[in-house]
Amino acid sequence: METMKRNSVQLLGNLGRDPEVKEVKGGRRVAKFSMATNDRWKDATGTWQDDVQWHPIVAWGKQAERVEQQLRKGTKVSVQGRLVHRSYEGKDGQKRYVTEVVLNDFELVSNAGEEVAN
Repeated sequence: METMKRNSVQLLGNLGRDPEVKEVKGGRRVAKFSMATNDRWKDATGTWQDDVQWHPIVAWGKQAERVEQQLRKGTKVSVQGRLVHRSYEGKDGQKRYVTEVVLNDFELVSNAGEEVAN
C-alpha cells in the first residue's frame, strides 16, 4: 500500500513580491516569498465578492535556487508543499507564531491556466 501524505498543500496564485533569497549557516540557500490566492463568488444579493488570501512560502536548497532563477513579482505559479507551524522571538522580545508552506515543487502557469515549460 502506498503511503499517503497527510500534510500536503497545493496552491495556485501570484507572487506578491520578488523572492528574498539568502544563504544561511553551512552555505544552504533559502528563498522566501508570498503568494496570493483568489476566490470569487456571488453572495445572497447577487453581488460579486472577492477573497484574497496571502501565503508565506519558504524554499530550501535546489528549490530555492529554482525560485531565485524563475520567479518574480506577479508570476502565476502552482506550488506544492507542506504546512509548517513555528514560533520565534520578535525584536521586541515577544513570542510570535507563523504558519508557512515549505515548498516541495512548483510549476509556472500561463495566464490561460496552462503550465509553462520549466
